[in-house]
Amino acid sequence: MRITSRKKTIAFAITLGVCLAVAAAVLNVSWIILNWREVVPLVLGVIFFGFIIAGVILNTIFLVREVRRNEQQDSFLNAITHELKTPITSIRLYLETLQKRNLDDRQRHEFYDVMLQDTQRLMGMVEQVLRAARAAQKNAPVSRSEIEVGPLVQDALDLARSRHHLAPEMLNWESDGQPAEQLSVLGDREELFTAISNVIDNAVKYSPREPNIRIKVVTPDLDFVQIRVKDNGVGIARGELKRVFKRFYRVLNPATSQVKGSGLGLFIVRAIARRHGGDAYAESEGVGRGTRVTIQLPRNAS
Repeated sequence: MRITSRKKTIAFAITLGVCLAVAAAVLNVSWIILNWREVVPLVLGVIFFGFIIAGVILNTIFLVREVRRNEQQDSFLNAITHELKTPITSIRLYLETLQKRNLDDRQRHEFYDVMLQDTQRLMGMVEQVLRAARAAQKNAPVSRSEIEVGPLVQDALDLARSRHHLAPEMLNWESDGQPAEQLSVLGDREELFTAISNVIDNAVKYSPREPNIRIKVVTPDLDFVQIRVKDNGVGIARGELKRVFKRFYRVLNPATSQVKGSGLGLFIVRAIARRHGGDAYAESEGVGRGTRVTIQLPRNAS
């Protein structure tokens, strides 16, 4: 119902804009017919008509963008509310059980472990939102230090294996040419670690039960180093490749409907890469054919 209502709103905004443009055109043509012998009124009428049409077009574009932005924000609020509610409900249930029942030490420790995992999940979501807010501040200063690419990627891989309980063969990385241990960049280690982790987490979430994810560190030229994450997941349609980096944007299709997320992961990735003088982009041969996300960063020449 909500999606249908939004589509109707967008259709109404476009229809209204077209009607206003047609009305302006009719009025302008009438003005030209009535004043075709008068040069000054004719020229002024044409100029005024141009301003009206430009205003109508810009207003329609603005309305459509606002409707879509509100739709993305609503989707984000729904997703983040669900993501927050699930661990909170779980923690409350375990606490009530501990309060009402006498449990042995083994059961209590199991409950504590689950509650700690739920707490970490909550902290992760809160940190994701805070990172998105910081990433939106384009002029915020970046603390820069020399960071070796190899250990950075390895730490992100170790975290992903532990977080998603992946077998070693499901998640591997390799370097192309110069060993990753000899490559370094200048930047904020925590931010870059977050960017790489977000890309790997996305690859795992949007891959089948037995993911096959490969991370490759390459040097396309003397100025940049690229960290490429290739998965065997649901893939992305060509028209969605740029949109997935927008804030709150999530690809909606049957293959991704059950995937949880806030729509902030890749937005944070690109924002961090650009804050460090690089960029991030996605490549895919289509739906069901996997995705490759690349983080490109300037190399440290020293």
